[in-house]
Amino acid sequence: MKFYVKDGASLYRPATPDELLYAARSTLRRRYRRGKSIQHPRSAGPYLVGELGHLEYELFAVLWLDTRHRVIEFRPLFRGTVDGASVHPREVVRSAIRCNAAACVLAHNHPSGIPEPSSADHTITRRLKTALELIDVRVLDHLIVAADAYVSLAERGWQ
Repeated sequence: MKFYVKDGASLYRPATPDELLYAARSTLRRRYRRGKSIQHPRSAGPYLVGELGHLEYELFAVLWLDTRHRVIEFRPLFRGTVDGASVHPREVVRSAIRCNAAACVLAHNHPSGIPEPSSADHTITRRLKTALELIDVRVLDHLIVAADAYVSLAERGWQ
């Protein structure tokens, strides 16, 4: 299937792969704009795959939510290398307070393309959950994202 973009007054040309990815990410961002309600933590999966799945380095981010689980903002917090990122609970708590968040979905990508959680992923999830509980912010899920898939720690009962 070919997709076309307008090129000039009335001319159309085939879209490049980069243009298609840009259009897809733009569509996902509109769907998860501020105020969008997240009915189930995994419903954020496609959006997070679009935001993080294509990256060649690890990026830890948080989708901050209000008391009714509506999106406040998506905030990338820590950038790492091809196989890890240092995550500091103090900075995550600071971000939650700045956003006046009541809940969140944690997320990071695995540039390897394999979204299987590591023991380090479980450890940081527990640490962040404990830190955020102190300020009454619920961690709804931690999604591990790869190029075209994700794994929900909550669905696996590992939270």
